[in-house]
Amino acid sequence: MAKIVVALGGNALGNNVEEQLANAKLAAASIADLAAAGHNVVVAHGNGPQVGAIKVALDTGGFVVPMPECTAMSQGYIGYHLQQCLGNELSTRGVKKEVATVLTQVIVDKNDPAFANPTKPIGAYCDEATAKKLMAETGKVYAEDAGRGWRWVVPSPLPVDIREAATIKFLADNDYMVIACGGGGMPIVAGEGGYTGIDAVIDKDFASAKMAELIGADMLIILTAVDRVKINFNKPDEKSLDVLTVAEAQKYAEEGHFAKGSMLPKVEAAIKFAASGVGKKAIIGSLEQASAAIAGDSGTMIIA
Repeated sequence: MAKIVVALGGNALGNNVEEQLANAKLAAASIADLAAAGHNVVVAHGNGPQVGAIKVALDTGGFVVPMPECTAMSQGYIGYHLQQCLGNELSTRGVKKEVATVLTQVIVDKNDPAFANPTKPIGAYCDEATAKKLMAETGKVYAEDAGRGWRWVVPSPLPVDIREAATIKFLADNDYMVIACGGGGMPIVAGEGGYTGIDAVIDKDFASAKMAELIGADMLIILTAVDRVKINFNKPDEKSLDVLTVAEAQKYAEEGHFAKGSMLPKVEAAIKFAASGVGKKAIIGSLEQASAAIAGDSGTMIIA
């Protein structure tokens, strides 16, 4: 059976505690299908709505916390729900498997070009005048976000390594279901005294691909709201894609078929993993069809 990394989107988990717990139960059912079939599963997840809510709540309360700490809080909060729901689901099915959440630090390069061009919006909206005042006072970068107001933007560097990779691999290889790389992981950079956190957000799909590579996974499944990747999306000649080579996927990406804020990073992450070794497979598909995607009956598979 395969060792599989499953990447869940943060938006799919909802916008509050009640929604998240309900959606975690739904996610657990699909993920447990894979475990019940004998696969060794590691779960990653996004934290988009959650980390923003944590940041706003803490800032509003006068307890200003850097982004790595906010990401760590989101890893614990989301991991708790997933760990509980997965444990319950596996127990109900009679699958004897422990579930563990690993707080995950992801190493990035402090010279990554992303640090010169922050693009990832975080936290509350404000008007332009307030944004400019905050930029002058704090040195932070704010940008207009889709006509809804201005928000703080942080860099989104690529993951270079994962500090807990050996721990995650050990647990997975010893039949634990592991939840790791939540929200792309806490970004850390190397310095004279060791590693320190840095204000940034790592794309969870790129982090999931890096984790899958480092722990020797056979397959990366990136779950999203659609069953398959499409080209000419929302056009009369829209086409769903079943199987793509790395070269074909790269060609479509370069032609601009995939939206930058949604499908493009998923395709790029899938390409990175599929190209990382012989026999590696990446699948992009929907949560409900995860098992069918492995069987080739749903999703878009990317292979070398």
